[in-house]
Amino acid sequence: MKLMHKAVIGLACLALLFGVSPVSAETFKFDMANEYPPNSIHGENDSYFSKVLKEKSGGKIEITHHFGASLGYKSKDQFDAVTDGVLPIADTYVGPLRGIDPIFLLSSLPFLAKTIDDAKRLWSVSGPYYEKVLKKSNQILLFVSPWPPSGLWSKKPMRTKAELKNLKMRTYDPNGTITFKNIGAAPIQLSWSDVVPQLGTGGIDAVLTSAEGGVSSKFWDLLSHFNEYNYSSPLNMVHMNGNAFNSLPADLQKAIMDAAKEANDFAWDAAKGRVAKNYAAMKSHGMTIVTDVPGELLDALAKAGRPAVDEWLKKMGPDGQKMLDEYFKLVKK
Repeated sequence: MKLMHKAVIGLACLALLFGVSPVSAETFKFDMANEYPPNSIHGENDSYFSKVLKEKSGGKIEITHHFGASLGYKSKDQFDAVTDGVLPIADTYVGPLRGIDPIFLLSSLPFLAKTIDDAKRLWSVSGPYYEKVLKKSNQILLFVSPWPPSGLWSKKPMRTKAELKNLKMRTYDPNGTITFKNIGAAPIQLSWSDVVPQLGTGGIDAVLTSAEGGVSSKFWDLLSHFNEYNYSSPLNMVHMNGNAFNSLPADLQKAIMDAAKEANDFAWDAAKGRVAKNYAAMKSHGMTIVTDVPGELLDALAKAGRPAVDEWLKKMGPDGQKMLDEYFKLVKK
C-alpha cells in the first residue's frame, strides 16, 4: 500500500510540474499549444503527429490539442512556457523568439529561402544550432515544419514602391519590419491571433504572410488580393519540455521521436503541394492572385531587407556566416 501511495504521489507531481495527465501508471496525456487554427498546415501537422504517436505508443500517449491560442499563449510566450513545464509540448512560429537567440530569425531573412526546397536546405545546415539552443533551455526539438512562401495580402495589387508607400501592414518579425519600413511602408509586427481583429478595425490594411496563412483564416472576407513576393519560407517548430520527456519510459521516448520523424517528413511533403491547393481555394472565393510582380520591386525589397541580414550576421557572429556559406553551396549544387 505504501508503494502504491508513493506511485500515485509521483504521478500527481508529474502532472503539476509538466502538464502531464497520467491516466494510469502507463498512460499519459499531454497538452499541446499552437497559435494557429486546426485547419492550418501546422495544425494539420500537429494532428498527424498525435495520430502517429498514439499508434506507435500503443495508445499509451495521447495529445490534447489547443489551437488558435486557446490557452492564452502566443508563439512568443510558448517557449518560456515549455521551458518552465507549464506546457509540455508546443508548436511555435520561431520568429518572435529572436530575443532568446538570433538563430530564430534565420528562416525569415528576406529573400534567402524563397521556396520549400530552399527552406529545407537552410534547415539542413542550421538544425544543430536550433537543437543546441533548445537544449540550454531544457527542451527537446521534435520536428520543424515550413510555411509556404510569404506574400502580401492586400486590398489592391501591390506591384510598385509607390503602392507600398505608407501602407499599414502586418509583419511577423523584425526582419519584415525592417524590410518594409525601408521600402516606405508603415509596418507593425503582430502575433497571428491579433491579425484579424486589426484588419477588422482598420488598424492594418495588408498582411505579410503566406497564401496558407490567409486561407486558414479566410482573409477573403476582408482582403481581395494576394501578391506573390516569395519573401521567405519561415519555420514553425514542435518542442517539448525536457523533464516531461525524460520522465517517460524508454519505449515511450522512442515512440515520440519516431512519430516526430514521420511528422517531420509529412510536414515537408505537405508544404510542397500547399500553394496550388491554397490558390485554388482563393480563386474560388473571388481572390485575385498577383503573380506578375515586377522584378524591379522584388529587387528593391531585397535591397531594403539587406540591413536585416547584416544585423542578423552581426548578432550571430562567425556561426552566422558559416551557415549562410554552407547553405549557398547547397543551393548551387
